[in-house]
Amino acid sequence: MSGGATEIYFYHLEQRSLDDVLPNLLERSLERGWRAVVQAASEERIEALNTLLWTYREESFLPHGTAREGKPEAHPVYLTTGEDNPNGARVRFLVDGAALADASGYDRVVFIFDGRDDAAVAKAREDWQAAKARGYAVSYWQQDDAGRWQKKA
Repeated sequence: MSGGATEIYFYHLEQRSLDDVLPNLLERSLERGWRAVVQAASEERIEALNTLLWTYREESFLPHGTAREGKPEAHPVYLTTGEDNPNGARVRFLVDGAALADASGYDRVVFIFDGRDDAAVAKAREDWQAAKARGYAVSYWQQDDAGRWQKKA
């Protein structure tokens, strides 16, 4: 990572799971006109997210794709385990401890971590410190009792 105009957000999951939160965050990104990349640490998680985005709501789905479908530029949301950005995304979501070497090509990078997992919290702290040291604008978001995001730092 190298500093710049990129905003780095840390979303601390406590009240809800990734499966509950990620579709809404992706919807909000698409509403802004942003394409998104979701980077996970394993192919198994990518497959689970792929299924989730087709079925998370009965009345709708999120348009997305993976390397298996090809034509990444056609997908507003792209799921990957790599650091590539084949759909020209402006926002990148990192889940399950996925790492990104360079965040400078994005308007926003969002780390989502499970607050009930001590290792995930420790990794998020390391990522926070690294992002701050590189000069990024960093913010920390935590869920309140109703599951709404509150900016804490």
